[in-house]
Amino acid sequence: MNNRISELMHELGISKVKLAKFLGVSRQMIYNYLELGDINKWPKDKKVLLLNLLGVKNSNELDKIKVDTDYIAEVELKLNSLCENKKEDNNRVGSDLLNGISEKNQELFIGVMDLVKEYLEDNGKEGVSIVNYLYHYLQAMNNTKELRYILAYVAKETGFEKPMEFVFEEDAQFIFESVMFSAMVLYRSGKASKSKLSESHRRFVNQIEQKIEDKLSRTMELNNIKVQALKELGYTEINENNATEVFEKIAEIQSRKTAFKKIDEQ
Repeated sequence: MNNRISELMHELGISKVKLAKFLGVSRQMIYNYLELGDINKWPKDKKVLLLNLLGVKNSNELDKIKVDTDYIAEVELKLNSLCENKKEDNNRVGSDLLNGISEKNQELFIGVMDLVKEYLEDNGKEGVSIVNYLYHYLQAMNNTKELRYILAYVAKETGFEKPMEFVFEEDAQFIFESVMFSAMVLYRSGKASKSKLSESHRRFVNQIEQKIEDKLSRTMELNNIKVQALKELGYTEINENNATEVFEKIAEIQSRKTAFKKIDEQ
C-alpha cells in the first residue's frame, strides 16, 4: 500500500521534502512512515492529511486514483492552499514564541515542535519520558559542553551531518567523537556485559547521588541565608517593594560567610 503512495507522490511530482513540509515532519520521518507497510499505521492526523490531499476517504481508494493533468493541478492547488493555511496558523498560534527568530529558523523551530508533539501524542508514557529527558538535556547543555558534542556525534552517526564538520571546539569535539565511537563499537560488539560494568555503573550512581545531595545542601544553605536576610531587615517575606534590598542583604551575608571561611582555613 505504501508503494502506491510512493508511486502517487512520484507521478504527482511531490518530493519527500515537500511532503514532509506539508505533513509538518522531518524528511527522515517520511521515510519511516513509508517503511511501516500500511498507511493505517501512520499517526492518525498525518494519515487524514494525506488522504484529504489525495481526495480519497480511506486507504482502499488509493488504487482507484487516476493521475492525469486535471488531478495533478487539483492536488497542487490543494497542497499550496493547505501549506499556506498551515503557515498562517503557525504564525498565529506561535507568534510570541517565534518573535525574534528568522524565517529560516522558524521552520526549524516548528519542525522540532512537530516532532515533540508526535512523541507526546503517539508514544504514551515512553514518549512523555523522551520529551522530558530532552527538556532536561537542553537545560543541562549550557553547563556541560560535552552534551553539545553528543548532539553532533548523533547527527553525524545517523548521516544527517558531515563527519568532518566541527561547529564547536574542534580538538575537544574530535577527541570526544573518537572516544564515543570506540565506546559504541564496544557496546554493539556484545562484549560489554552488565556484570563487567556493574562497578562502573555503581560509581556513576554514586556520583549522581552526590550531585543531588550537594544541590540539596546548596538549596538549604541559600534558603537559610534568605531567612537570615529577612530577619536582619525586619521583613517576613520578599515582595516587589523590598526585593532589591533583600537580595543585596543576601549578597552581603554570602560575602561575610565566604570571608569567615577563608579566615578559618588560614
